[in-house]
Amino acid sequence: MKVAVGLSGGVDSALSAALLVEQGHEVTGVFLECWNEPGCRTDQDRQDALAVALKLKIPFRVLDFKRQYRERVLESFYREYQAGRTPNPDIWCNREIKFGLFLEWSLKNGFDYLATGHYAQVMIDSSKINFRAHTCREWARGCARKFTLTSSIKLLQSVDKAKDQTYFLAMLKEKQLRRVLFPIGHLTKKQVRIEAKKRGLPVWNKKDSSGICFVGHDLNFREFLRRRIKEHEGEAVDKTGKIVGTHQGVEFYTIGQRYARPLFVIQKDILRNRLIVGTKADLARREFEVEGWSRIRGIKPVKEFRGFEGIHPQVMGKSQHTLKVRIRHQGRLISCKIEGKKVKLAKPEFGIAPGQLAVIYAPTRFNLEGLECLGGGVIR
Repeated sequence: MKVAVGLSGGVDSALSAALLVEQGHEVTGVFLECWNEPGCRTDQDRQDALAVALKLKIPFRVLDFKRQYRERVLESFYREYQAGRTPNPDIWCNREIKFGLFLEWSLKNGFDYLATGHYAQVMIDSSKINFRAHTCREWARGCARKFTLTSSIKLLQSVDKAKDQTYFLAMLKEKQLRRVLFPIGHLTKKQVRIEAKKRGLPVWNKKDSSGICFVGHDLNFREFLRRRIKEHEGEAVDKTGKIVGTHQGVEFYTIGQRYARPLFVIQKDILRNRLIVGTKADLARREFEVEGWSRIRGIKPVKEFRGFEGIHPQVMGKSQHTLKVRIRHQGRLISCKIEGKKVKLAKPEFGIAPGQLAVIYAPTRFNLEGLECLGGGVIR
């Protein structure tokens, strides 16, 4: 089986490639160049990715997606901030670039699958498609192709819940996931480093990347936004309208951000360039709306699980709040009900920011210790 592995220069993608090579697949390492400006580590990451490919003795390619990344991800990022919202560019990078353009390139160039180092798992009916499922070349070439054409695809949390990245993958579609492998989804981060070290991979102890990739390490986030958005002084007022201070532009703030002790940003008035501030208690919300749902499997999220395919009988009827929602990466999972575009929470949540993604999860009979990611919607 031919697999294009996205080599980022980190340990997760490196081990993913190594595992696939060991299984006997025809693997090519591919580095995606999406951003390369001062303060960015693209050059070092490319060198590290090449070092991994040389270690594994696999072909290595570099794809230049800088123009497409700027058009499809960065410009949208700026527009959202100018509109007073708080976007998550990693989500749109996954949909548009990694599992959009890169997947298209892979299939056009004769690859059967695309693999990445994301912490997630893909399931085809009752067969998990991960490292263990692909230890047999005959299974991969036969059964995988058979199920891919007819069966339902499910996106599941990784075994390592602290590293789970399904939040960033929630806007993908079933069609994309049919051709995607996550070889380390059944491993913890600690296990990944141990296995990478055993194999002598040169990046086994490389520090994990963090933050937004295109901001770089020499700029802070506010300085990056200033490249496109000019500062303009405005008022900060409390809930009664009393002026309590000033600011340099509502675009530079997000809901839930601390303004000044003990005040937080609870609302933004873009038209009047005004911040409304209050206490942490003022941030608590029990419901919110999304612009619309993007469903991985095309299944509409419902209030309860009755009639929902793939739900284990043990979880049916026990609670009205059987679905879970997450409103930020590594945020807590909160029981919820969905009524159209409205999400009602079982417990109050703080700092629900328009522009962020609300991702919906549900337990399934196949993965009782974890959850299936159903999809998500952008918070209004």
